[in-house]
Amino acid sequence: MKRTTITAVLAGAAIAALALTGCSSGSSSTSKADASKGVPTLDPSKKVTITFAEAMASGALKTELAKVTQEFETKNPNITVELQAQPDYGTLKTKVDAAVTAGAPPTIAQVYGDWAAAYAQSQVLEPLTDYAAADPSATDGLYKGIKDSLYIDKTLYMWPFNASALVTFYNPDILKAAGQDVPKTWDDFATVAKAVSKDGVVALPIDPGSSSGPAGGTTIFELMAQANGTPVFKDDGTPQFDSPDVVKALQTLVDLKKAGAVQTGTNYPGETALGAQKGVFDISTSTSFYYDQQAVGGKFQLAVAPVPSAADGTRVNQINGTNIALLNKASDDQKAAAWKYMQFLTEAETQSEWAQATGYLPVNPKTLELADMKDYIAKNPYVTFASKDLASSSATPPYAWVEEASGDLAAALQSALAGNAAPEAALKDAQDKAEKAMAADK
Repeated sequence: MKRTTITAVLAGAAIAALALTGCSSGSSSTSKADASKGVPTLDPSKKVTITFAEAMASGALKTELAKVTQEFETKNPNITVELQAQPDYGTLKTKVDAAVTAGAPPTIAQVYGDWAAAYAQSQVLEPLTDYAAADPSATDGLYKGIKDSLYIDKTLYMWPFNASALVTFYNPDILKAAGQDVPKTWDDFATVAKAVSKDGVVALPIDPGSSSGPAGGTTIFELMAQANGTPVFKDDGTPQFDSPDVVKALQTLVDLKKAGAVQTGTNYPGETALGAQKGVFDISTSTSFYYDQQAVGGKFQLAVAPVPSAADGTRVNQINGTNIALLNKASDDQKAAAWKYMQFLTEAETQSEWAQATGYLPVNPKTLELADMKDYIAKNPYVTFASKDLASSSATPPYAWVEEASGDLAAALQSALAGNAAPEAALKDAQDKAEKAMAADK
């Protein structure tokens, strides 16, 4: 679901290099610390500079991050935050890897879960468990799904930054003409998809992804499997690709493709087909609203609904986006300043400003209660249900092998939809490869 390409997880040699350079703790400083928790605190009269390696390098993302950072610095005149923007996530990871290996990492960095897992394994991240324990209101103010996604093996290593969940963009005119309602469950979706797919119109164009990486279609497939009762990964990252519920989900997609209700493509085919009025649904992240609107271009009134639920009505969604990690080479002063900045980014007022400017979802439920956010929601009502889905959603488990295993899963999806392998056989092959990747990393 990423609009930029990301690199693979750290290779063995790089992991070894990181371990050699990153095991030492941060440098000594004169800042105070909480004696019971060992959490550093910063004297407000002392000047400190922190660096933030991030990929918010263009458009509203760049200007808004600069704006909220300046607001933070105004409130905390002793802290300077240097934004180190990279053009994409692949470049960001390459730069951070190199900096860590050289022993000169940024203070904080924007990370995906599997990156953070590799860094944590190499002992270059600062655990945040004690930081949060010293101020329980910090994590208590987050949606449960967001909070749960920040841990690696029960240790808090990440802090939320830019989050989104999946929603259903659709053409209400085509649905109405076909006498169909917006599907509430995945079973409903299969029925409606077949009914509206005719006269050159297909219900759901998807990009299944490939062995080089998952795509939007992979995420849809994962949601369907979880709605059936079994997520494709356990919480500890163990793959469950060949379970009956996952096989059933893939068989459903294969059947829909044979019925002409699902079509495969690349480069956001759902968005393109929806805009051309050749597709009915585009199930994508909430941040795709701008892109879908641009594709539609006023040809019809774009509508947005929650993603279909499980048959019993249970909400199943997936958290997308990145988090922030604190590197342990930072001095105690920098750690204290960075934690203050990270907390500022998730305050309700900051989240309101950030969400309205960028299209990401607020991770703090209190944000929805603010007057300016209510005005924004009046024009973008999907923000309410998409944000509330963050409470019950989960993120891809943060383990280093998961990215490679997700590529294996995408390849199975692609193969089955192309008719090159039966769903069960394709998923068994993916399971075997994923288990090998997991074993090699442990």
